[in-house]
Amino acid sequence: MADQPPVRVSRSVQGFTLVELLVVIAVIAVLAGLLLPGLARSRQASLGTACLNHLRQLQLASLTYAADFQDRLPPNSYSFVVGDTNSPIITDSSWAPGDVTRDTTTSNLMASVLFPYLKTTAVFRCPADRSTLFDPVRGQRIPRTRSYNLNVWLNCDLAYGAAKTVAEGSRPSASDVFSFIDTHEDDIVDATFGIEPNNGGPYSDRWVDLPAERHRGGANLAFVDGHVERWRWQATKIFVVWGQPARLDGDLDDLRRLQSKLPVNTRMADYPWN
Repeated sequence: MADQPPVRVSRSVQGFTLVELLVVIAVIAVLAGLLLPGLARSRQASLGTACLNHLRQLQLASLTYAADFQDRLPPNSYSFVVGDTNSPIITDSSWAPGDVTRDTTTSNLMASVLFPYLKTTAVFRCPADRSTLFDPVRGQRIPRTRSYNLNVWLNCDLAYGAAKTVAEGSRPSASDVFSFIDTHEDDIVDATFGIEPNNGGPYSDRWVDLPAERHRGGANLAFVDGHVERWRWQATKIFVVWGQPARLDGDLDDLRRLQSKLPVNTRMADYPWN
């Protein structure tokens, strides 16, 4: 058999031109611009749902506690009187003992009267809360241990006339009185969420404590009956000082809305410093 002449294979290797690469990069950038905001919104929605679940667990634990203690609400202690952060008030029994601006461990939360019903400290913190504090032992900043406060008019000795039992805290109805609430990261210290009724008192038009706005401009709340809601604020929440006046850009309307969710027996009550 005669030798066959070698067959030459022509290889044509053609790469991307600079223009084509730029087009591909531009397409990727456009797709990223379209997809990333959606992913971010989806993640925020997921964190918001987890937060609502935490609040629901806290309120259900409170109701279980009350069932074990003749309908009495869990103690809602406080560390400071408004405007007097240099004079801490020592309290032993609370749904959330301690000072969230100083607690670098969860030991205080494990001493909570609700902890035996929860078996975890994770529910005391909102997953969307990015606030931290410096831990001198570890030499670094760490997440805070708690994000929520409890309505000061639910079994807090500071608020004269506060509801002591679930029955008292359910007026006009258990679904119409807020309990736990997302608290602003620059405001939160002790266990209580201070708010004065709209009764013409010196704090009626002021935020004793300020709610958070980390859920797309709003906060999550639990109610005495155990249901939870997500509220969108009309005005941005900027912490300046405890007891700051509510602004007239919708901020006062937000305050009035929250005041409308207090137990009716507190509507004419006064704080002892009034």
